Amino acid sequence: MTTSEPDASRSSEVRANEDLTTPDDRLHARTGTEVSPEDIVLAAGRDLTPKNLEWARNKLTDEGPAALDKLLP
Repeated sequence: MTTSEPDASRSSEVRANEDLTTPDDRLHARTGTEVSPEDIVLAAGRDLTPKNLEWARNKLTDEGPAALDKLLP
C-alpha cells in the first residue's frame, strides 16, 4: 500500500486495528521521576538559557509536574 491510496482502499484489518488506539487522556509522558525545570525547557523545544529556566520554574510552581504532560504529546 502506498501513502497515496485513499482510506477506503485500506484493508478491513487495518481499519479494525485503528479502533484499538489508546485515547489521549490515558497516555502519560512522565516515568514517575521528579520533573526538573530543564525537563520543561527541553520539552518545550527551547534552549537552556537562564530566562527559559526561570520560565520553567514558574510553570512548575503554577502547574506542578503536570506541566510536562501538557507540553508532550
